Amino acid sequence: MAQTTNGKLNGKTVAVVATDGFEQVELTEPVKALKEAGATVHVVAPKPGQIQGWQHFDKGDMVPVDATLDGADPARYDALLLPGGVVNPDQLRLEPKAIDFIRHFVTSGKPIAAICHGPWTLIDADGVRGKRITSWPSLKADLTNAGANWVDEQVVTDQGLVTSRNPKDLPAFCPKMIEEFAEGQHSGHRRAAE
Repeated sequence: MAQTTNGKLNGKTVAVVATDGFEQVELTEPVKALKEAGATVHVVAPKPGQIQGWQHFDKGDMVPVDATLDGADPARYDALLLPGGVVNPDQLRLEPKAIDFIRHFVTSGKPIAAICHGPWTLIDADGVRGKRITSWPSLKADLTNAGANWVDEQVVTDQGLVTSRNPKDLPAFCPKMIEEFAEGQHSGHRRAAE
């Protein structure tokens, strides 16, 4: 029987930082789980309108953007979700406003959930050094070189940072994300980033 998460995130607001090229299911399934748990969720992107999802190598659905990086204040959000997709985090790494937005969560100790290629942006935001983390296998060297302790596990949690490897891990990733987001800020997460 699935564990109920209804109401666990009542009153919490979660930012989903993404752009064109996100892996569709890695955004839509966690967002669905967050909303079912009572969270308010905003997709925050570099541009207004919509962003293009992908289903592996094929175009997926367009997702509406709730706020742009120009206008969004990271301080109003309780937690951060970073979906994968190869193009999505690669593009975000070139956006200083995206990295600054993400860095706010790293330095404040607010919980972060990142799946597949999503942890890539955490390197630029100084959010992986000293952390136990997983990701899509091709990021192993990048994350290790940035000071992370990379492991090949379904879901990994380290002081408010939740990571998973791929869409097959979503059944483990989503409940762990909700659990960490419900706990709120983690002082150990902030210390590791300093």
